[in-house]
Amino acid sequence: MAKRREKNPTLRILLGAAVALGPGKVALLEAVDRTGSITGAAREMGMSYRRAWKLIDAMNSDFISPLVVTNAGGSGGGGAQVTEAGFDALTRYRSMEDKAGQAVRQEISDFAALLNPSPKN
Repeated sequence: MAKRREKNPTLRILLGAAVALGPGKVALLEAVDRTGSITGAAREMGMSYRRAWKLIDAMNSDFISPLVVTNAGGSGGGGAQVTEAGFDALTRYRSMEDKAGQAVRQEISDFAALLNPSPKN
């Protein structure tokens, strides 16, 4: 089955040495918000809990306020929540992504016309 080619650019925010946000971290934040847990988000994304935790830990270290907070397990179970700072980062990322897409829409369309419509990978 051929992959569907997206006609929107992917935005990766690199500030200094850290990849502050990119499509994978954004998807993870959104999955944590939907599922209410790191485990659920990792499962939904097909990644290990360890990988999800490391990405969240990196984001929490890269920003001045944590983007995700966790609640310890117990009889009521644990969980995770995207913080106000996390929602702010997501909103700003999506806004930059939209603006970038609008700015290069014609160039992306022209570039996409150069690509093989059914890639082998």
